[in-house]
Amino acid sequence: MNERDPRQGPKPSESAGTQEPPGVEGRLEPRADHGEESYRGADRLKGLSAIVTGGDSGIGRAVAIAFAREGADVAICYRSEAEEADAAETKRFVEAAGRRCLARRLDVGDPDDARDFVDSVADEFDGIDILVNNAAEHTARESVTDITPEQLERTFRTNVFGVFYMTQAALRHMRPGAVVLNTGSVTGLKGHPILIDYASTKGALHVLTQSLAESLSEKGIRVNCVAPGPVWTPLINSTFDEEQVREFGRDTAWGRPAQPAELAPTFVFLASAEARYITGEVVAVTGGITTR
Repeated sequence: MNERDPRQGPKPSESAGTQEPPGVEGRLEPRADHGEESYRGADRLKGLSAIVTGGDSGIGRAVAIAFAREGADVAICYRSEAEEADAAETKRFVEAAGRRCLARRLDVGDPDDARDFVDSVADEFDGIDILVNNAAEHTARESVTDITPEQLERTFRTNVFGVFYMTQAALRHMRPGAVVLNTGSVTGLKGHPILIDYASTKGALHVLTQSLAESLSEKGIRVNCVAPGPVWTPLINSTFDEEQVREFGRDTAWGRPAQPAELAPTFVFLASAEARYITGEVVAVTGGITTR
């Protein structure tokens, strides 16, 4: 296998199937790659501390592993009891890299939960250098009229309100040089016909990134966003039907979704001192999907 050829990589199989939300890594077929075997660190985040929301699986797990191997202590949070085993696995990889890891179940959309978690991390790690707002949820609906008020409120509470609450809490513990990174989406750049509420939250998050970057520049804090295209995570086969899962990612230039491990290096770069002049950017990592 030519590791430099972007066309090569696993695709959802005919037997991929679906699972109940929120989805777990163990029921993904093929299994996702979070860089467990491939990521090699270079001390780019040595001695720093980070929070990664939604760090139990998918992009969050890949970022947590990469950050730890770059020398950072990492705290992760997750929402559901069903995700506890996945969170424990992420914690195991972080600690295997020789770094400290805190893992807690909470709702980022609850301001009290967010504040209590952030304060406990800051106490344990003596401050917070990096906040990755990655937790998100989506539910596919064929029509905008199928989106209930409850779904709309829940999607915005997690995907937008949660970013506000986590950022507000973290800023009290951040020093000049700290970084906030948000996980956006290609859907926030070009929309999506069956993820209308989710796409709306991601568009909001892109503008929030730019607004926060301007607001926090005087404090020496950078704010950026990574906007992935399709990525193979438990969110996919727990919210799409079987046909949608099988076709997932085939509209990219490479004919497949990204693996979480292919997103993590962008987060590492933006978190590192190498990117200290970069703020207010939405970096699209879409596999060639046009965003215009």
